[in-house]
Amino acid sequence: MKKQNVPQPYVNMLQDLHARLFEVPITFRDQVCEECGWSIPTFYRKMKSIDRMSDTGRRRLIPALSNAEKEKIMSVLDEVYLEFWQYCEKYRPEKK
Repeated sequence: MKKQNVPQPYVNMLQDLHARLFEVPITFRDQVCEECGWSIPTFYRKMKSIDRMSDTGRRRLIPALSNAEKEKIMSVLDEVYLEFWQYCEKYRPEKK
């Protein structure tokens, strides 16, 4: 069960941003797992994997992530980053 942040009427900006930044990697991980159909252990296993050469005679590259996985990961990253950026708008001074 995810912990929900209860909005407080008066909050310290630094504390609020730090707490949000702390949640970003967890949100990213959870969304990647959901989009790619991975469990959390699979996420960390894939994160540690590296591209490697096959041991067959032709020595071809075996990628750790498929092109579709790479595209989905970048899509999730863009979404999570944009959500955080939009959240921070309340602390930015208004542009004239």
